Amino acid sequence: MAVELSKMDDCALLRLNRPDALNALSFAILRDIASALDEVASWNVRALIVTGAGEKAFCAGADIKELRGRAMAEQKRGAELGQATFAKLDGLPFPSVAAINGFAFGGGLELALSCTFRVAVRSAKLGLPEIKLGLIPGYGGTQRLPRVIGEAKALEMIMLGRTVTADEAERIGLVHRLVDGAAVDGAMALVREFASYSLVALGLARAAVTRALDVPIHEGLKIEADLSTLAFGTADAEEGMAAFTEKRKAAFRDE
Repeated sequence: MAVELSKMDDCALLRLNRPDALNALSFAILRDIASALDEVASWNVRALIVTGAGEKAFCAGADIKELRGRAMAEQKRGAELGQATFAKLDGLPFPSVAAINGFAFGGGLELALSCTFRVAVRSAKLGLPEIKLGLIPGYGGTQRLPRVIGEAKALEMIMLGRTVTADEAERIGLVHRLVDGAAVDGAMALVREFASYSLVALGLARAAVTRALDVPIHEGLKIEADLSTLAFGTADAEEGMAAFTEKRKAAFRDE
């Protein structure tokens, strides 16, 4: 299967398994990813790791042969499919980590940008090269990249079709950590740092941060006040504060 879904301890793993094509995204694979994300949303796990098979590529982007000779309406439906599929990562009840094990180009980088966190091997290369084909990113890249690295760097990467190394990606905030060894192992190490926290609190924290990017600061502060108040109303907050007072480790139940 081109999209494999499995479980590692208390973490789900989604692997693109098309290494002969550098794990490129066909429309069929996008639909398979969407189905896998719908399925994993109901799993009793603490996180999702997304990666690619092989040592060369996380995902080299869209299957270009599939994009030629299509009517404009078909092209729009294709963009909407990619956007809707990757948006499902935002709706998961737990964080996601892109384990970038090689090239992450075009739709591959857009998939990684949709994850909560990104780790990459030191040999990884990342970019949105669509401009070199007379195109622009269509699966969310023009919207998510500037939110991650800022407008100036995003314009440089998108309008120049510029590829960045893993070192530069970490420096500009495109990836959170570089990995010595297997990308999935590095992703699991990151997961272990938040896996014991309340999923409710993690979700509220992410919502507060991401919503802040779309509103003026005074509106963002209102959102923060609302969401932090919701956090105080959870059983996990009571457990966390009690554990702090009693000098013990909190046992969160995600409620």
